[in-house]
Amino acid sequence: MQVLKFGGSSVANSANIQKVTDIVASAIQKEPTVLVVSALGGITDLLLKTGALASQADETYKTVLKEMETRHLDAVRELLPIQQQSATLSLVKQQFNELDGIYDGVFLLGELSPRTKDRIVSYGELLSSMMISAKFQSLNIDQLWVDSRKCITTNSNHGNAAVDFAATEKNIQSHFAQKPHQLYVVPGFIASDVNNNTTTLGRGGSDYTAAIFASAVRASALEIWTDVSGMMTADPRLVQNAKPISRISYQEAMELSHFGAKIIYPPTIQPVMSRNIPVWVKNTFAPNEYGTLIENNSAVTDSFIRGISSISSISLLSLEGSGMIGIPGFSKRLFEALANESVNVILITQSSSEHSICVGINEVDSAKAKQTIDNVFSYEIQTGKVEPLKVESGLSIVALVGEQMKSHPGVSGKMFGALGKNGINVRAIAQGSSEKNISAVLSAFDVKKAINVLHEEFFETSYKQLNVFIAGTGNVGGKLIGQIKKQFQYLQDELHLQIEVVGLANSRKNLVNENGIDLGTWKEQLQQAPDGSIHDFVRTIISKNLRNSVFVDVTANAEVATVYGSLLEKSVSVVACNKIACSSSYESYLKLKSLAREYNAMFLFETNVGAGLPVIGTLNDLLRSGDKVNRIQAVLSGTLNFVFNNYDGSRSFASVVKQAQEEGYTEPDPRLDLGGTDVMRKIMILAREAGQQLEMDDISNEYFLPQSCFEGSVADFYDEMEKQEAHFRSIYEAAAKQNCKLKFVAQYENGKASVGLQHIPAESDFYHLYGKDNLVLFYTDRYPEQPLVIKGAGAGADVTASGVFADILRAR
Repeated sequence: MQVLKFGGSSVANSANIQKVTDIVASAIQKEPTVLVVSALGGITDLLLKTGALASQADETYKTVLKEMETRHLDAVRELLPIQQQSATLSLVKQQFNELDGIYDGVFLLGELSPRTKDRIVSYGELLSSMMISAKFQSLNIDQLWVDSRKCITTNSNHGNAAVDFAATEKNIQSHFAQKPHQLYVVPGFIASDVNNNTTTLGRGGSDYTAAIFASAVRASALEIWTDVSGMMTADPRLVQNAKPISRISYQEAMELSHFGAKIIYPPTIQPVMSRNIPVWVKNTFAPNEYGTLIENNSAVTDSFIRGISSISSISLLSLEGSGMIGIPGFSKRLFEALANESVNVILITQSSSEHSICVGINEVDSAKAKQTIDNVFSYEIQTGKVEPLKVESGLSIVALVGEQMKSHPGVSGKMFGALGKNGINVRAIAQGSSEKNISAVLSAFDVKKAINVLHEEFFETSYKQLNVFIAGTGNVGGKLIGQIKKQFQYLQDELHLQIEVVGLANSRKNLVNENGIDLGTWKEQLQQAPDGSIHDFVRTIISKNLRNSVFVDVTANAEVATVYGSLLEKSVSVVACNKIACSSSYESYLKLKSLAREYNAMFLFETNVGAGLPVIGTLNDLLRSGDKVNRIQAVLSGTLNFVFNNYDGSRSFASVVKQAQEEGYTEPDPRLDLGGTDVMRKIMILAREAGQQLEMDDISNEYFLPQSCFEGSVADFYDEMEKQEAHFRSIYEAAAKQNCKLKFVAQYENGKASVGLQHIPAESDFYHLYGKDNLVLFYTDRYPEQPLVIKGAGAGADVTASGVFADILRAR
């Protein structure tokens, strides 16, 4: 004999019931079958809602009751041939008349006791099972409707009754021996006590009913039919890439169901495990899919973690005090107090010093738990031996489950390392001695992120996903998006890395899509996006709380630079093309570096110096490997190098600068380049990275621009340069007379830095520096005379974007 159970979604309406009928009709060809069914989808909740309305003297309960009756009557008419409907329609009407009488009593008394609740909700399963039984009868199948209340005996704990297995097994075996049939249709969820009062087995109890019957009849198999194709490695509503679990052990299934996996009601496993009865979890709407097989030994797979589950709405109770140390009985009194208030303990952890003990409970029980525990320990609290109970709510438990964990060291380290890298704070930890699960208590806000992080860490062999938010969609930003789009498949295939651009922001608009923005149509999408500031953008990033988040600043905006700290504090890595943050006060620069370390985030700004050239990375490698930087000489402005390589007096200096701006080499305001401010920022950043405390005021700047060029707008600047052409020509001619070239050189030595225009002779490394190229010379203990040289294009949207892209890849 086999047992098949179908849940509420499987019997939600007549169309779904027809699918159930087809599956069962096929199954009974193999062997006799017990069919256990739930109430029609949503009916149990409606029955309870109607009872609550009636107890509050709210006459709208009659409307809800009528709607439920109509739904069942309509289902009968759709399921059965018209000539066979009468008896079942009458039966349904009779059941609803009984319900109406019960609700009237509740209405008059203004009271809804647990016993009455059980009686009311029992009608859901009674009605569905009677209707389905009538359907099989109409098909001339040898079937019998069995009232599970006559078979399953429980205590009188209404709402979650405990089963008397000895009496129940005797009842079921006796019932089936007397009345052999091909099919038995049984209402799930309901039972009765020794006084024949209706009881229920807890929400989800239809699974339990099926397991009880399977154990009693020694079934060949128990099949749980639902609306998903078996158990998954994580909740697919939270994890997009959750994978099906083909085989799992009883113990693993119990752990996952206890920690929130909704596929199977937790008590279901025990009755079938004791008889070694295999359990299949199958999909009513995809019956040919394999599903999940639960049995004594699960198959060995590539992953030693079987699944990840979670429980929400948890409160953490912490009992602490020096008076607990070495004194026996504290734990007993704590758990006794909770048990007396029927508070279920979900998780326990205690420090080895015995100074504290923490337990996780359902949030709804936290108030009464605190009251009773504070009462029990009132003497110890008054005498200062124990602190008043601390209650922390708004928490969840995330559990990593797998029998094979015990043979794989380092699972805990991998788990908590992955969580820590994503800024997920763990409030408490518990691991059983059997090592079948590791449980962590964390903020409910972090649950989705945590489950995705862990799923990626333990199950994603194909790729890791970076969620990228880009501020700035101009020239460099546009090039960066194009490069990410072009390299998307390559990165996934070769580096097992998927970069999802999930956010874009310009000066007016914010576009966010956590499933990824289509990079083929991003411009159109951004135009249609809602208005928003950079602060709105940052608030969205923080509220989305996505794993492996990277914020990329490709602006030159001072306001954007102010948000880095708030992002780093949330473990969002920051990639900055914008030089303003790192060239602000030394204190601010150190603060950002410190936040990155403290919150396990990356703060990367390679393109602050030399665009795509590996200048900062090389400097950091030198220092990390124990070298010491003694002197830096550099041409750090691609703009100034381009200008002085192209200016020969044959055309105006202003026109050459204009060309540089049009070709994308300059800052939006070219005076930042020509005035040396940009170069000052760059040499200061290098000096700071080399370990020198330096401010902008500490850097000397030999200006070559007349002061009048700094006044007014950018347009005024160009006009003034035209007026000052003689000045620029004289600078050029002075260098040419000495057979020198003009280069704007930055220097750092002995803790001091300077920038300025210099005459460069032919023997200098800087002489043969063409176009927009930068050149950096590092003189160190290892390179004292022949410097380490870095040379290449130091400006341009493409190379700058490529440097930003490289930093994004490092942030993974």
